[in-house]
Amino acid sequence: MQFQMTRRSTLASLALGLVAKTVRAATDRRVIVVGAGLAGLAAARALSDAGVETLVLEGSDRIGGRVRTSRLWPDLPVDLGASWIHGIRGNPISALADKAGAPRVATSYDAAVVLGAGGERIDTADAARLTEALVDAARAAVDDLDADVSLKDAITAHPGWGNADPATRRLIRQQINSTVEHEYGGAWDETSAWYFDEDEGFGGTDVIFPAGFDQIARHLAQGLDIRLGKRVTALAPDAGGVSVTLDDGGRLTADHVVLTVPLGVLRAEGIALATPLAPARQAAINTLRMGLLNKCWLRFDRVAWPDDVDWIGWVGPKDGHFAEWISLAKPTGAPVLCAFHAGDQAREREGLSDAAMQSDAHAALQAMFGTGFPAPLASQTTRWAQEPLTLGAYSFNAVGVTPATRKALAGDDWDGRLLFAGEATSPDYFGTTHGAVLSGRAAAKMILG
Repeated sequence: MQFQMTRRSTLASLALGLVAKTVRAATDRRVIVVGAGLAGLAAARALSDAGVETLVLEGSDRIGGRVRTSRLWPDLPVDLGASWIHGIRGNPISALADKAGAPRVATSYDAAVVLGAGGERIDTADAARLTEALVDAARAAVDDLDADVSLKDAITAHPGWGNADPATRRLIRQQINSTVEHEYGGAWDETSAWYFDEDEGFGGTDVIFPAGFDQIARHLAQGLDIRLGKRVTALAPDAGGVSVTLDDGGRLTADHVVLTVPLGVLRAEGIALATPLAPARQAAINTLRMGLLNKCWLRFDRVAWPDDVDWIGWVGPKDGHFAEWISLAKPTGAPVLCAFHAGDQAREREGLSDAAMQSDAHAALQAMFGTGFPAPLASQTTRWAQEPLTLGAYSFNAVGVTPATRKALAGDDWDGRLLFAGEATSPDYFGTTHGAVLSGRAAAKMILG
């Protein structure tokens, strides 16, 4: 039968030719990705797999960015940065973990205990319900205001707070510290009352990686051209592309640059930009804030705390003071605890030495479980605000941030030559590894057309 060229087949042929031309044009280009965190690796992976010449420049001596697995204890890796896949169903990190063959174990917020200042068990169900109701009421009360206010101002201005006794207020603060400050990294007096939780999630359980989250970074990095110790100091438009200046004085050029450095570096102008960004993008950088969540990992000779819980809360002598712990005893059997500090408490404690932090952690555990609680064998402490290539843990919605802010940060600038990716650019999944991966893939897709 003779082939008949119909109008539909003609259009399809033209469309296929246009797609082929677009792919050829994309693969003829050279792309530099700045940053070998998950966003940068995801962008480079997608571009390289599509045949685009891609170079990844990383300022530090390792890949992963805020995914950092320590192997100081050779038999027991611990994650100093990202630890969890938050919701496994449909999560891109789950798919990557499957491909990497990375084992995972589940943790649950339902497997938790909260202790009072002297170690007594506290039922916080009523306090949690009261806190939720107070937050909802406080936010409803400020909905009619002309400008956003902090979560602290919204709550403390509400009669529900004013009428509460000191003990109830203390429990409310513990709940806010646990569910807001530890979740998003920002202190309640700088967090948006309107939009602090304007994010989405995936269903299913939360899981951790007993062998380290860096398995995901290593899987993404396979076969990529990655140059470590190459810190980018300046970017400039150059002859239809972008000129990239390194701290050693070297200079490279590319048709496109995907910039994936953390928000903290953008806000500190850690990379000089020769041409101003679009006003909305610069305003987004100025309005968003970098949150802080630090960890103190403690290793013991035995499990001396309840081994049937994942989470331990403490309503101690001060808001946020060793208020939240994760135990590895239940999910992995390891005699290990990790204390978290967020927001103001995290900033205050970054000046402590490792020895002082370990001593304070031990004193807190003695207050919680008795003076006979064993001393740690070793500890590892993070100070993410002092890391020059991060300057914080992850972004949060500060006062003045709206749902449009992160959308303005994402996307391209300089006539499509400079693209932005990273968890801070994700409107729905900010502060997460899956948000970083999805943002990197989105930047690659823009380049590929």
